[in-house]
Order: sequence, then structure tokens, then C-alpha cells
Amino acid sequence: MGVPKGRRRVVAAVAALLAVGAVAGIGYRVLAPAEVVTPARGDLPPPVTPAIGVIGRLPVAPLLVDGRLRVYAAPRQVYADQPADRRYRVTPFWSYRRWPAQLNAVLASDATVLTRWSDGKLVALDGRSGKVAWRADGPPPGAGFTARRTGAAVVWDPRGLFVAAGPDGRAVLVAAGEGQLRGYAVADGRELWRAGGDADCRTGLGTTADGRVLTLDSCATPATVEFRDVSTGAVLTRWLPPDAGPELTVTPVDCLTPRSRCRGLRTAGPGDAAGRGWLVGAGDPVAAPILDAADRTLVGEFVVGSDGPVLKGWQARTGRHRWQRGDLGPVRVLAVGSGRVYVLTEQRDLVTLDPTTGAQRSRFPLTVGRDGIGWQPGLAYAADGYLAVERLRERAGPDDDDQAYFLMSEPVVLAAT
Repeated sequence: MGVPKGRRRVVAAVAALLAVGAVAGIGYRVLAPAEVVTPARGDLPPPVTPAIGVIGRLPVAPLLVDGRLRVYAAPRQVYADQPADRRYRVTPFWSYRRWPAQLNAVLASDATVLTRWSDGKLVALDGRSGKVAWRADGPPPGAGFTARRTGAAVVWDPRGLFVAAGPDGRAVLVAAGEGQLRGYAVADGRELWRAGGDADCRTGLGTTADGRVLTLDSCATPATVEFRDVSTGAVLTRWLPPDAGPELTVTPVDCLTPRSRCRGLRTAGPGDAAGRGWLVGAGDPVAAPILDAADRTLVGEFVVGSDGPVLKGWQARTGRHRWQRGDLGPVRVLAVGSGRVYVLTEQRDLVTLDPTTGAQRSRFPLTVGRDGIGWQPGLAYAADGYLAVERLRERAGPDDDDQAYFLMSEPVVLAAT
């Protein structure tokens, strides 16, 4: 005896609805916004003083936190390993994932790891444990994961995310995106201020060592640099270089962390390849002609750069020549750190110098195993006495894919100086 046709239709319809519901449930679990926090299961290792020299090579770019952790970026994840002087990348000490948003920028403020995502969400992590300290809504950056596979551009050169200390010493996070600026207390994520504007007009540049936020108003005629109070967002002064044209490019230099707590600027107009150098402090920027050359680097109160085959150091404010090194041959300045300037010789020796005297602090080949010296440096980063640099193929170009761009699968070399 069979099932009546009417009942069969009802059963089929119910089965179809159940199947659709199951698929929808699975799809929701897979595609719905999600956050996965995997905190540390143990204590941090004690601080270490690594032996001077190359530590090892890594597949991704490390951000040093608290002198004991290395933090890395992936398209939808930020994670850490430890200790800082381990030769290889190892199993994550902690991890934080979001979906479907992409990681856009990472910045460290003491032991707090500050992250910004493509949907504008700001998430602060306790660098020692990986636990979420706070979350806040910020202006969308207008982009997702903008780095190559090393993640270096996200952790070593983040755009639109800056920190500075206000007059009361309180650390403030500044997020810029779509013409907006917002300030947050690093301690708890509380929004302190916001400033709006035309997304096509206002660009966040960074912060200064004396607690001001730098923005460029490109809709002004001519384009004008704004200096804002980091605690309130109020415009303190507007400035433009003498003889500035209708277009202006401004780049912060000598920053203690990427684009944060900077002590100088370089400005340029159309056709002005080198531009002009400026020192930033109280009041308007002060011209530093000795910094004008494009291959010169500001390190505190000193400028370091090549004069032909000779590396020289000058006082930034007066231009007075202080020291020179003719024994290194042609060199390239890779990065600067606290009381250190890192230069790379043609033989791929890493030389660490005191910027005030030119005295050598360390020198060793920046090579690993049999990797050789047939490479060119990419992005570089220095912190806590460490230096990390991307190694690129000698003929690598910006349009090459990652395989043709990087020297190998582990292109980042990490060294202690």
C-alpha cells in the first residue's frame, strides 16, 4: 500500500525546507562575522640579551613587542611567537582572527598591540597574553590587507594608524580614514575626539614627538599642513613651506614607531624629487637644509648620509660637519633606532653606527647559511636592538609577483646588533 500523492508532496516539501535550512545554517557558520581569540597558555619568557649577529631567517616580518615577543600579520590574523631571538618562526604563542574583515594595520604601544581592520574596527590586544583589551569603531581605511606575503607593509609601515603622548603623558591612538580622524585612549579605547572632512581633502600623515597630529589639507590653496592637539583633535596651527605650490607631498621622518612620534618632515612638490627637510618641535617646522638631499636620514639631532663614497654625519640644525667614515665604501642606510643607525655595505655587511660620532657599534655579514649576497634590501625595521630586513631578488621590480620579488620562501633576515 503506497503513500498518497498529496502526502508525498508534503513530505518532499518538508525535506526540501530542512535541507535548505541545514545549508543555510552551515553557510552562516562559515560566512558569518566571527572572532577567534587564542590566548597564551603560559608566561612570557624573561628578557634576553642576544649575541650580536644574525639570528635567523623568517617567512614573515616581525614586529618586536616588549623586547620579548614577535608579532606577525596575515590577511585575517595577527599572531605572536616567542622568544624574540628564536632562530625560526614557531607555533603561535597567541593568536587573534577575524572574519570576513581583513587586517589593515598593526602598531605597538608599549605592550599593547593595536590593530585596525578593513571594516574600520579597532581591536587592542594585550601583547603579553593575546587577550582582547578593548574594541572600538573607527573610520574605515578603504582597503584590506595591503602587504605582500611577508606582511611587512602592515606591521612596519602601517598607514592611517598612529600613536602619541598627550600633555598629560596619556598615550593616544589616532585612526585616519575616508577623510576622518578619531582619537582614542590607548588604555581603554575610549573615544576622545573626532574630526570630519572631505575624504578627498584630508590625509592623516602621522604624529610628532611633542604630541601633535599631522594632517594634510589638500583642498586648501595651496595645500596646507595642519598640526592638531593629539588629546583633543583641535587644530593648533596651519603651516605650509615657503614657495609651496598647489600640490604638496609631506613625509614624516625619524619616527620612533612607524609614522608615530616623528621628529622631522620632508616636503616636496611636483618635479621636486629631493624636496626639503624640516625639524619638528614646538612651533612651526624649522628648515634643515642639510636634510634636503633624498639619501640623507634624520636621527634625532643628527643627519647621516653619503657624500660620494664617504658616509658623513652633520648636526641637523646647523649643518655643521661632525664625522665621516671613508672605510665603508658605498653604503645604504637601512633603518634607524634609538642611538643607532644601520647601514648595509656592498658586501652585505650590516654596520651599526653611533649617529653622533660615527663610532662603530657592531659589524657582521648579513647572511644566513649559503644564501649568499646576491640580493637587494626591501623594507627594513629596527627596534629594541634588533634589525629585520626583507631580501629581494637583485632584479625584482614592484610589479613582480611574490615568487619573482622575494629572494626565497624565508626572505626576512633577523639580526641582533
